[in-house]
Amino acid sequence: MDTLQQLRSELEEEYRTTKKFFERYPADQGDYTPHEKSMTQSRLAGHIAEVFGWASFILPTETLDFATGNYKPAAIRSKEQLLEELDKNYKASKEALENAAEDALLPNWSIAQNGHKLAEWSKYGAIRHSLNQIAHHRAQLGVYYRLQNIPLPGSYGPSADDQRFA
Repeated sequence: MDTLQQLRSELEEEYRTTKKFFERYPADQGDYTPHEKSMTQSRLAGHIAEVFGWASFILPTETLDFATGNYKPAAIRSKEQLLEELDKNYKASKEALENAAEDALLPNWSIAQNGHKLAEWSKYGAIRHSLNQIAHHRAQLGVYYRLQNIPLPGSYGPSADDQRFA
């Protein structure tokens, strides 16, 4: 089994689907939030775009410590910037996966806060987790869109907005 090829294929599929969502992004509604505990729409979309770059960060490192690292969320201000961030991060991860050897997926990788491990996986598990995060947060974005009457593109098949009944 070629695990790296499977990860590349899934990353590409998630990229194509996410790009359809981002092409409908209402930049003038970046501050929209459906609940006081929810992220703003711009922060949520920016986070999704960031996650596309995680494989390129995970493969050459052992951990990400939010307190001591250089992690700074992208500040998305326009649809164009969002699409650029998505493309940049997708290409970085695609390249990292193309240049990796299968055994690069075996070592552990973790996220931490000030030295305290919050989660740990194999690098394969961390990349799989990032792909799950893309789907999870894109579904959240879909709820934001639905609440604003923005038609949803299909993800893994047609959406109710894509349905055409005779």
